Amino acid sequence: MTEVVHTPRVFSGIQPSGGLTLGNYLGAIKRFVEMQENGVESIYCMVDLHAITTWQDPTKLRHATRELCAGYIAAGLDPEKSILFNQSQVSAHAELGWVFNCVARMGWLNRMTQFKDKAGKNREKVSVGLFSYPTLMAADILVYHATHVPVGEDQKQHVELTRDIAAKFNHDYGVDFFPITEPVIEGAATRVMSLRDGSKKMSKSDPSDMSRINMTDDADTIAKKIRKAKTDPDGLPSEAEGLDGRPEAKNLVSIYAALSEQSVDQVLSEVGGKQFSEFKPMLSELAVEKLAPISAEMERLMQAPDEIDAILRKGADKARVIADPILQKTLEIVGMVR
Repeated sequence: MTEVVHTPRVFSGIQPSGGLTLGNYLGAIKRFVEMQENGVESIYCMVDLHAITTWQDPTKLRHATRELCAGYIAAGLDPEKSILFNQSQVSAHAELGWVFNCVARMGWLNRMTQFKDKAGKNREKVSVGLFSYPTLMAADILVYHATHVPVGEDQKQHVELTRDIAAKFNHDYGVDFFPITEPVIEGAATRVMSLRDGSKKMSKSDPSDMSRINMTDDADTIAKKIRKAKTDPDGLPSEAEGLDGRPEAKNLVSIYAALSEQSVDQVLSEVGGKQFSEFKPMLSELAVEKLAPISAEMERLMQAPDEIDAILRKGADKARVIADPILQKTLEIVGMVR
């Protein structure tokens, strides 16, 4: 069989569950913008179908979807260069998701650690959608024949499942149709931690607003949160190894590195020996410089919901042009009469 060479294409998505944080920006959106500028066709989605695997207030979901789109654009994603849309506007995601429900094995899904974490002791009471979330994620990716997916470490296992589903489909039907997608995990701060506890991921669900920097925070709020961020009494080391066992120090240095587009070692070569009383003002100034313009543009866009909705509709039209033929070919391979 002649091996099919798939056109390089990037796909990724974020749940519109409200409250974009610095973690979303550094761990995902900033990298989306960088990949867009590399000239590779890029598709970025607001995955609202994934959001409803746990109950969402409909009004808040609509607001969160628009806010996420505003965040994408304010951070530098250009709707003329990248395709931006919300998942539910392209029905091919759900249709291919069902096909993949029939390809994936229960044992594969039972091994998904994120489901175990989210379900906890109540796994018998959570939605079926939460359990089958990874098969829909595989459909999100493969309905565009995406070859690369920028993700955080917490989603890497789901991309590995996507690869398993693609390989099994190709094997079962004797085709070389779906690409074996590569996860893209890189950068100085792909996993941004809480400002109050360096052992926990920065999260919009944390009850303390001081634990995170929201992308809607103004300059004064950003500076205040960094000033009050938890640290330790020791000075900054000159090499990255000196941050071992110091989660709060490592987190703040990693944030500075990501915002300044340097490695941690490059940052420490400049600030090694400084106390946090000196370093925090440097981080505050940099964070305000990078984030305040994004916050301001998000606020402007959120005052123009019709503009956001038009961008999402146009993006969905572009997405369907790619997705629909791939879905139709999939159904033909499976044996569906259309």
